[in-house]
Amino acid sequence: MRHPRIVITAIAIAAAATIGGISAAVATGNSTPSPAAASRPATGSSYGGQQPTSLATVQTASATVQGRTETILVDAKGLPLYIYQPDTPTTSYVTGQLAALWPPVVAGTPTVRGATGTVTSVPTTNGHQVAYNGHFLYTFIEDSPGHVTGQGVQNFFIATPDLGAGTSPTAPAGSSSPGNSYGY
Repeated sequence: MRHPRIVITAIAIAAAATIGGISAAVATGNSTPSPAAASRPATGSSYGGQQPTSLATVQTASATVQGRTETILVDAKGLPLYIYQPDTPTTSYVTGQLAALWPPVVAGTPTVRGATGTVTSVPTTNGHQVAYNGHFLYTFIEDSPGHVTGQGVQNFFIATPDLGAGTSPTAPAGSSSPGNSYGY
């Protein structure tokens, strides 16, 4: 098995999503969850065209990114947010298995705190995906609040408050991307 940690994580997410989907269905009064609800990750992000039950909030936090303390963007649960370099302002290229590892942040009416950028909700194949200054936002299943592990992996880069429209982040000078390659 080439990447057993990823496979085990994906199985755990599928199990947690199934349980989370059942809980969400009961909370909304539905007796059975929809297939899309059953496949939704338990991280609070969703994809597959479904809308979350609460607003996604983009806020700032301090975190260590490749050995340096930086102010980054995080979601409402404190998970680090990333952008995917190949995306365009209107098209998210993160779908399928890639979206299972890098869940898109979705919300109908996103809010922002602590940053001066503009957050929008753009209809994509993932649902109403949240963008910051024209960059779609994602979390990474390997991260936890304050713990950044996906910087530079497969063209994903940490989102920062100063991320401008039309700019693409790159790895900091003198650093290299992490050695793990997930081979999507």
